[in-house]
Amino acid sequence: MKREIVRVEPLSSYLEKWKAPTSAVTRSGGTIYVSGLPPFDPETGEVVDAPIERQTELVLEQMKLCLETAGSSLDNVLKCNVYCTSVAAFATVNAIYARYFPKDPPARIFVCVPAWPGHFDIEIDCIAAV
Repeated sequence: MKREIVRVEPLSSYLEKWKAPTSAVTRSGGTIYVSGLPPFDPETGEVVDAPIERQTELVLEQMKLCLETAGSSLDNVLKCNVYCTSVAAFATVNAIYARYFPKDPPARIFVCVPAWPGHFDIEIDCIAAV
């Protein structure tokens, strides 16, 4: 199956500004792959310097936008990968994550990573059905 890059504005432009060698969304057949993205400020496109609660909300809102732009939704997410710089944030991230997946949440992994080349603490990627 051929893969298709789906532009998600303004996120695709933010990635280009940062010269990130990635696309926000790739679709192939009936499957959508959403990249993990830093918590971009929706007003400025800059990475926010905010508490983990706000960062988590932003990355999940970005994921939602990506899915909807590609013709899917949070209800169709099959798997999420959560990458966070602190295992101490596990309960906080879970509380916010549960608001986005209140019923029958998808499969998931939570991985503690040392850092990114930026001042943010979380990325979440996913695979979803169309």
